[in-house]
Amino acid sequence: MNWLLQIGLTHEIAYAVMLLSLVAILGLAVGNIKVRGVSLGVAGVLFAGIFFGHLGLRLEDSILEFVREFGLILFVYTIGTQVGRGFFASLRAQGLPMNLLAAGIVVLGGGTAVVCGLLLGIPMPAMLGVMAGATTNTPSLGAMQDTMRSIPGFSPDLLAMPGLGYAVAYPGAIAGLIFAMVLLRRIFRIDLEREREERERRQAESAQPPERASIRVENDNLVGLALGAIPGLAELEITITRMRSAGSNEVVLARNETVLAKGDVILAVGTRANLDSFRLIVGAEIDEDLRQLPSAVASRRVVVTRPGVLGKTLAELALRQKYGVTVTRMTRADLEMAAVPQLRLMFGDMLQLVGREEDVARAAELLGNSAQELNQTNILAVFVGIALGVFVGLLPFEVSGMPVPLRLGLAGGPLIVAILISRLGHIGPIIWHMPLNANLAMRELGLTLFLACVGLKSGEKFLATLSKGDGLLWMACGLAITLVPVLLGGIVGRLVLKLDFASLSGIIAGSNTDPPALAFATGLNKSDTPTVAYATVYPMTLLLRIITAQVLTIVFCAI
Repeated sequence: MNWLLQIGLTHEIAYAVMLLSLVAILGLAVGNIKVRGVSLGVAGVLFAGIFFGHLGLRLEDSILEFVREFGLILFVYTIGTQVGRGFFASLRAQGLPMNLLAAGIVVLGGGTAVVCGLLLGIPMPAMLGVMAGATTNTPSLGAMQDTMRSIPGFSPDLLAMPGLGYAVAYPGAIAGLIFAMVLLRRIFRIDLEREREERERRQAESAQPPERASIRVENDNLVGLALGAIPGLAELEITITRMRSAGSNEVVLARNETVLAKGDVILAVGTRANLDSFRLIVGAEIDEDLRQLPSAVASRRVVVTRPGVLGKTLAELALRQKYGVTVTRMTRADLEMAAVPQLRLMFGDMLQLVGREEDVARAAELLGNSAQELNQTNILAVFVGIALGVFVGLLPFEVSGMPVPLRLGLAGGPLIVAILISRLGHIGPIIWHMPLNANLAMRELGLTLFLACVGLKSGEKFLATLSKGDGLLWMACGLAITLVPVLLGGIVGRLVLKLDFASLSGIIAGSNTDPPALAFATGLNKSDTPTVAYATVYPMTLLLRIITAQVLTIVFCAI
């Protein structure tokens, strides 16, 4: 490796890029190796970084800290943009039990650290650093160090202990969380494929996707009435797209002013429960698909990409009145829903339009329907979002009794902002949409850079600490702090809260604010469900980790 060190002497930037690339190459290659179906994945980069760091290959502190933090920002920001649309629905549905479970894991981890420190005689500054490393939580490390600096007469030697404890415990924490997930899966004999199918079935049932029904007019009270005046049409959120007159085989576009006759057949779209109620008003449901009969009516899926229509409701667009086109359903973030008038459009929404071919084409032009814009990454929006996230992360929150203010930090701020702006969809001309491929690529890049830097930093003193003094004892305590809370929490989550494994693994990763564990959980479950659970508990967990670190520092180091 002397040639690489020689590059570092004369070309500092080239050396940094070369070293990070080598760490990533080796780490990702090792991470792809499977042992009994389990691989480290991107977490292999951490151990490659430790290896290179042990060989004496290091980065300047300023470069290392910048790359590490920027990688972390990219990772959490892309998580937020992906889960933002489904985050609040998940929070309403399962937010309380998920956050209570995560809080229990945090508190139990703090208690385990205190017990280990007192029983084994480990200096509490070192033990708190081990706790931060065992929970892979850099903000809590910074919070406790800031608190220690604020304590009058605090020894500089003791101030160095948290960082050393963090470095010793961090690698074992990542491996420990992955081991805990694998162990919980084995304990409960979880069939991931069956759970995924069951989860998708429950989601489909709760979402109540719209269905079609052909209904024959048999109610004499509706004869001579305009189609748009059918009682319950608006209240039941039913959309009528096609109709066939009695005695005719020709299907025409349904219009509000069309007069009904007995025996007419209409094609209605709505949820199954509402369709059943609507059928009782109109007549009888029949086994006839009007879409298969001769017709001049066209049906087409159109994607919303034009900035001018974003934030408007379907009622405000008035596509039926202006173009003679009916919106039958909408798909957003893989969730299909009825096209109700009060529904506000977001970038990337997929609308099912029904009407004459030329009318549908005009409506599609209004909505945008541009595949190029849908697959284009708005880099301006990315950097605006990151800048806002960093700003929010640096805002101080004064808490009574705390010697220093609390902050969300460079991990929490970008995550919170990304969730919020993704939920909003757009602010003025700025559209927050990010294509999935771009999101995943940026996320993987950020996580790789973050882990490479953590590994390089830890590798400098990792083996030396283990081979001398209490290093092995510290590592054992770190594994206890990692494993005991998540295993107990996993058992409670599975047996008491009845959580599926994908959500449980996301909570485990989120309660330890552990990006590599999240990446492992996502790959293991082949689903974004762990990511949603991670984002659901992450903000509360991050704040609680910081508060716990500061409170324990004050109690055991200042008093």
